[in-house]
Amino acid sequence: MLKSAGSGPAVVVCNTCRHSATEREDADGRRGGTRLADALQHIRATEPQYQGVEVQQMPCLFACKDFCTIHLRAPGKVGYVLGRFAPNEEAARAILDYAVRYADSAHGQVPYKQWPDGVKGHFITRTPPEGYLVE
Repeated sequence: MLKSAGSGPAVVVCNTCRHSATEREDADGRRGGTRLADALQHIRATEPQYQGVEVQQMPCLFACKDFCTIHLRAPGKVGYVLGRFAPNEEAARAILDYAVRYADSAHGQVPYKQWPDGVKGHFITRTPPEGYLVE
């Protein structure tokens, strides 16, 4: 049921997420999660500033109501689930821009003034790292 993945900072994208609130797939029959994963992978592969954050994929993060969902995680840091993204490169870039700031932060908390506009309003949950609670 579980498979090994890198343990550093990562954007885990749900590759089975709906395309939108009303559509399961796009006109070509592709899920939004797959399209968002492809955009994240493409941008990360072509732009060196994103190399410190892995893009990982898995089916279903169980946030189906909040289509195009990602989980941002790193050892010893607060984790976040974000969703309701358009499955495109603009959203992928905003996610990766935030992920770089997240990876550089001490505990996973990025000051709001440093958030890219493209992630504002997309946060669903935050989760404490194992063995800790947020003060």
